[in-house]
Amino acid sequence: MPVISYDQPDRFVAGAVGRPGERTFYLQARAGGRITSVALEKFQVSMLAERLEELLDEVLRRSGGTAPVPAVTPAELRDEDPLDQPVEEEFRVGTMALAWDPEDERVVIEAQEATDREGPEPLTAEPGEDDPPISVLRVRITAGQARAFAERAMKVVSAGRPPCPLCGLPLDAAGHVCPRQNGHLR
Repeated sequence: MPVISYDQPDRFVAGAVGRPGERTFYLQARAGGRITSVALEKFQVSMLAERLEELLDEVLRRSGGTAPVPAVTPAELRDEDPLDQPVEEEFRVGTMALAWDPEDERVVIEAQEATDREGPEPLTAEPGEDDPPISVLRVRITAGQARAFAERAMKVVSAGRPPCPLCGLPLDAAGHVCPRQNGHLR
């Protein structure tokens, strides 16, 4: 299984390419001149950001406030820059894992390549004879970097099409048939 590993990368961000409604979302890690971009769905970006916040809050709570976890994003770690170019997709993400390494006091994020196989693959499983190897992006970042990642990821997700005030579905520039107004969804 090819593992693309970044331990304390220079940059780890979520970003999107394209117009709202037609965007492709990416996780991008950079260390020196090495850049890795993996594609994923908007909901995966949102869920990763939410789970990161929950993980950091739980680590802080369990440590009684002694863990090196900032309560809010440190200003010097905020990243508003666009994705590094060129954005070349290594693979499309299927499943993700998230953990706290108490020895190194780092957040570990793993994004596993999507496959056509049934069910999620354990990260330690050996591929079968006919199965191609599954790629994994593994990133280890500080708690401050994780807070900054989550904050940026939520901004990227919310920068899309505005929701309809009645039904919550995205509004399109071409128009919107609201199921709350006419009783059906196109």
